[in-house]
Amino acid sequence: MVPTIDVTTLADLLRRAAKAEILPRFRRLGSNDVRAKSEATDLVTEADLQAERMIKAEVAQLWPTAAFIGEESVAADPALLGMLEGADLAVVVDPVDGTFNFASGIPAFGVMASIVAKGETIAGIIYDPMGDDWVIAEKGGGTWLRRPDGDAERLSVARPVELGQMVGMASTGFLPLNKRAEILANLAKVRFLSNYRCAAHEYRSFAGGHVHYLMYNKLMPWDHLGGTLISQEAGGYAARFDGSAYLPHHLDGGLLIAPDKESWELLRREVFTV
Repeated sequence: MVPTIDVTTLADLLRRAAKAEILPRFRRLGSNDVRAKSEATDLVTEADLQAERMIKAEVAQLWPTAAFIGEESVAADPALLGMLEGADLAVVVDPVDGTFNFASGIPAFGVMASIVAKGETIAGIIYDPMGDDWVIAEKGGGTWLRRPDGDAERLSVARPVELGQMVGMASTGFLPLNKRAEILANLAKVRFLSNYRCAAHEYRSFAGGHVHYLMYNKLMPWDHLGGTLISQEAGGYAARFDGSAYLPHHLDGGLLIAPDKESWELLRREVFTV
């Protein structure tokens, strides 16, 4: 029998890690506490490293048979990413999503986790350290905004609107250069385009009904597994650019999320012509 992970326990762990390792460093990072990884805008801070270390250690104690796939663990050992597809049970963690914002002193960052069982995402958690609340979804159970006092509110995506009234977020930086200008021009067809540089808050905004679309091209599991499930359980429609389902082992193929399939098809045809 595959062991189970209590989502509430995992959510509380994310909160404790944020309070112990992330918030005390916000706007207090020293010159040696921030480093570039793949490029100047791809950063890691001591908050990322120490928060993931804490979460990883407690996951190992609570659920010792679960694979742990953390962004910073994979940065140190890329082979860990290959464990995800074949794992009976895995916990996928982004200790600080929106590290560029965090390092810049911008209060738009989050702690993200997802639970994957036999190749299927079964739970997603996005904790906002500044607001001190979670957006949580379990497969088949809807999407909920939960607060530490026990208060809970079910979330739903926005109602569909015509293309010219859509507002949303698109991460265009990882698009092929020859397509980026075309898609940026196509985005003139929608009402508003934004990018928080933080998938955690973009997914929270979509699930809460505040925006009509999300688009990503680079698909790292810690950035998108939990958020995609959260979006779907809130009533949204998600698929890769070719219309296929987004699965935990996918690292490319793009991802487009909309309130319903008709809106998805409209955006895909008129705007995101990758």
